[in-house]
Amino acid sequence: MTLNTIIILAGVLFLIVVGFLVLSFASVWLKAFSSGAPVGMGNLVAMRYLRRLPYSHIVDARIMSVKAGLPVTTDEIETHYMAGGDIIETTSALINARKAEIPLTWNEACAIDLATKGTEKSVLEAVRTSINPKVIDVPNPKTSNRHTIDGVAKDGIQVKVKARVTVRSNLKSYVGSAQEETIIARVGEGIVTTIGSAESYKWVLENPDSISRNVLNRGLDTGTAFEILSIDIADVDVGENIGAQLQESQAEANKNMAQAQAEIRRAAAVALEQEMKARVQEMQAKVVEAQAEVPLAMAEAFRNGSLGVMDYMRYKNIESDTSMRKSIAEPEGTKNDPNSRRPSH
Repeated sequence: MTLNTIIILAGVLFLIVVGFLVLSFASVWLKAFSSGAPVGMGNLVAMRYLRRLPYSHIVDARIMSVKAGLPVTTDEIETHYMAGGDIIETTSALINARKAEIPLTWNEACAIDLATKGTEKSVLEAVRTSINPKVIDVPNPKTSNRHTIDGVAKDGIQVKVKARVTVRSNLKSYVGSAQEETIIARVGEGIVTTIGSAESYKWVLENPDSISRNVLNRGLDTGTAFEILSIDIADVDVGENIGAQLQESQAEANKNMAQAQAEIRRAAAVALEQEMKARVQEMQAKVVEAQAEVPLAMAEAFRNGSLGVMDYMRYKNIESDTSMRKSIAEPEGTKNDPNSRRPSH
């Protein structure tokens, strides 16, 4: 094979490869060119084979921005895509902001898109909320089991309130700011504080607009991604008498404490009674012990000659006489009572 033949074959092969590449990118290139947003063929090839980017997707975002008159370059779109952003949604949000005459740059839109990534929010939703304010229910039944904000007035009556907060996105401070949950928490706190400062629940029922004014004047949208436009009280209802319940609980607690103290005193009295009974038994035991020494002493007296038989007989006569006198002196009903006391012999 000659050198000329090799050169011809290489040229043909090169033309085939170039033709294949041209055919592969022709439709995308032609679409961009016909839309007034031309992208070079070399740039398309580099996006596809060098940077591994979805060139068709990037071209679509480029066409959208050019048609809307936005000064967004292909490099900026590529950079946002490589950062993990949604280029189509970011471009759509920027177009919506431009149509509504809301100042928003490409970099700001990209920052909002990346900040809302992985959440239920999006840059397009943020722009739409800035155009058309949204209403937030307080409390939010979708994220909380509670259906009302409950506060207690100074007279102890519970007041239940439902509120609706109208907010608009603040795109300038959207990134790094608190979201709807903070708005709901702050408004709920303001409602509870306003109800708690009321002298009577009747005042709250008569002036529900005062809750809106007090809460709105607290500047609750500071540090959040929203601007609060209005706070409207949707429903006000009377709940339980919390003050009476607390007093009842306190009275029950006082009763239990008094019963406990009385039980302590009763237990102490029972213990003292048992102690006194034990002391009585102890004394009786000493008496029995002393009585048991009498016969011993008499026996010792007999042995020593200190006590004679006649003395002993006189002692027995005196003892019998004493027993008889006691028997006569006892009431009639207690003579046969086995529990009546008898003299010990």
